Amino acid sequence: MRAPSKTIVRARDLRKAMTLPEVLLWQGLRRGGVAGLRFRRQHPIGPYILDFYSADMVLAVEGDGAAHDHPTQVRHDGERDAWLAARGIAILRFNASDILNEERRRDVLATIAARGAPSTAFGGPPPPLRG
Repeated sequence: MRAPSKTIVRARDLRKAMTLPEVLLWQGLRRGGVAGLRFRRQHPIGPYILDFYSADMVLAVEGDGAAHDHPTQVRHDGERDAWLAARGIAILRFNASDILNEERRRDVLATIAARGAPSTAFGGPPPPLRG
């Protein structure tokens, strides 16, 4: 989905000024660092900019700081999540404090990796062929 040019420019600016939690999470996600999954950072989609986005998984990963606890921001996040969900985009949200803590950051990356693991339930991809 194409984003407005204003959103694209803003996303470029945000890539240059990432927060510390975003930088740390990006270090774990970039170049297929989590289960070989590819992510884009500060990805514009429609009127929104996603912290991280995997097109293969149709998954947004968001790192939320203390500002996301404010009632106005909670309402905005809910509207944004509903807009994304209506377009089939799943959202994983993590607290910035969990990303900043090295041990909990490993758990965050493991959660993302588990989300991207192939399904073994009916409808998932078949196992690779041997031989």
